Formats: sequence, C-alpha cells, structure tokens
Amino acid sequence: MTKRHADFLSGEGIVMESMPQELLDAAQGFIAMDPPRHTKVRRLLSSAFTPKQISRINDQIRANAKRVVDDIAGKGEVDFVSEVSALLPMHNIFDMMGVPEQVRRRAAYEAQFAGGWNDPELMGDQEVLPRLFEAMGYLREVAGDLIEKRRANPGSDLLTSLVQAEVDGERLSDDDIISFFGLLTVAGNDTTRQSTSHAMKALTDFPDQRVWLMEDFESRIKGAVEEMVRWATPIMTFRRTAARDCELNGQQITEGDKVVMFYASANWDTDVFTEPEKFDLARHPNPHVSFGGGGIHHCLGNQLARQQLAALWRELLHRLPDIEVCGEPSYTVSTFFHGVNHLPVKFTPAS
Repeated sequence: MTKRHADFLSGEGIVMESMPQELLDAAQGFIAMDPPRHTKVRRLLSSAFTPKQISRINDQIRANAKRVVDDIAGKGEVDFVSEVSALLPMHNIFDMMGVPEQVRRRAAYEAQFAGGWNDPELMGDQEVLPRLFEAMGYLREVAGDLIEKRRANPGSDLLTSLVQAEVDGERLSDDDIISFFGLLTVAGNDTTRQSTSHAMKALTDFPDQRVWLMEDFESRIKGAVEEMVRWATPIMTFRRTAARDCELNGQQITEGDKVVMFYASANWDTDVFTEPEKFDLARHPNPHVSFGGGGIHHCLGNQLARQQLAALWRELLHRLPDIEVCGEPSYTVSTFFHGVNHLPVKFTPAS
C-alpha cells in the first residue's frame, strides 16, 4: 500500500484520529501531502537534505553522543529516556537546523504533543486540540524567526539550505519550511528516541546479543542498527484514505475509506521473518519497514537515524559496558509512536 499513492492518499491525515486541516499542515508537513504538491516539496527538500549534508554533520553526531554519555557517566543510575535517548536526537536535529541552545528543550518538549495526545502522563487535564495548536504555534514561531535570520544572514546549516533550495526555478515557501521544521522536530526527535530506548531494553533482555555485538563492534553495528529499528518500530501506524474504489489483497476498498498500515505487524510477520519475536542483531536479510517500506513517503532522514544510533551505542557500550535496565519501563499511550516515557538504567560509574 505504501507504493500505491494514487489509490491511497495521505492528504487527509496520516494518524488514526481525524484532525483539523490547519493542524495537519502544521504538524505533519509534506508526509501528509499527495502529488503533485508532495513531489515538488520533496524534490526541494531532498536537494538540501542530501547524503553530503548528513556526512557534514557526522563529526557533530559523534560529539553529541560523547556529550550525552559524558553527562551521565559518573552518576551510576539515570532515567535513560530523559538523560540519553531524548537528548541525542534533540541536539543533532537542532544542530542541523541551527536552533539556539536556549530554545531547544522547550521546542523538543512541545514536539512531544504531536504524537502523544493520547498519553495521560503528557496531557494531564489539558484539552487535546487547544494544546496541540499551542505546541505547533510555538514551533512555528521558532521556525519563522530562524527563517528570517537565515535570509538576512545565511549560515552553513540545513535551514539555510532550505531557504536557498531551488529546483527548476522554484523555491520553498516559508510555510513549506516551517512545516518541515515541525516535522523534523517531531519525527526526527521521536523516532530515534524510541529506537534507542527500545534497543536498551532489548540489550538487557537479550544479553547474548550485546556480547555478540561487542566481539566485533565496528563490523557488526551497521546490521545491528537495522535490527534495533525493526525491534522498536518507532512509528507503529500510518493512515491513508482511499482515492477511489479499489482492491487490496483481495479486500474491496471503497472510495473515502480510511485504511491503516500497521508497521509493527509487518515487522513481526512470520512469513517474512524467522523468529521475529527474537532480538537478533545478526538478522540477515532484514527487510523491515520501519522507514516506510518504500514509495514516495519513504523516510527522508533514514540515514541520519542510522548514524545517530551507531554513534550513541559506540559511546555507551564502550564506556559504560555494564549499563542495563534496572526497573520497569513506562510506555507512551499512543496509536502512532511506540514510545517509552521512562526507562531506569544502572551502570558502574566511570571516572
């Protein structure tokens, strides 16, 4: 279904719940667009979000991984989510876009509401739609201010590249860039955060896999990251709307029907994976669909996610080799993100 974009549309929303259009535009960006609009915007974004751009920040990704581990190394016990897995993507994404340090934590906090509107811990007694609009409004304000500054004083960051991006004489509008800023802040933070958290739990539950990885870390981490992402499946579902009457695997679909893809189900499909319930870092082949399964909506940031995971585990497992989960995790209530709110871990403090 991911490859049948003419039959199954994204423009009416990609989450299970129906949302106001202005919220879809602000929170879901071009992943909630259809061709020809999606084609134009993705081409422009791709011209800035290139492997060269990702390679340019690889040193920064490693430095941020070191920074995160430096900050916890002497403690011996921390909440892995708040002190590790949430911080690495926050710093990397915001470094890429040139977001000032003083607004990073607030921006990352507001971004959580885009996927956590069902979660009682996050929402408390707040009403969903007003809180979502408030969160997206803050991200829009931050992005708008940064765009204005980059137009006046270009830098070497991704936001400058987006401001200057041009394909066939066309440029991104401010609304396009703001929308992508929101998407990258939400999805770029949450997906890596959840993959890292679930991987920490799995490395504790399957200690033999940690031993296997550490026997030859550099040659094995690339494939191991694929299994970490399969295991986590950080985005569980995407919704589509049928553009016309059609058939899907023998099932008759009527125009206007809402159809939901369950990526977690695909990643545990016993027709595709041998013992999918086993965390197997040597799994090969590993045709998981955690980055979207192909098609026009395949994740633009998949290489960034892979590099972040590899960099963090390189730091963690070499410097804190006995780090392990020491209590029960608490999970996010969501139909969209496979989220972890808290994950207590312990380790021998490093000097």
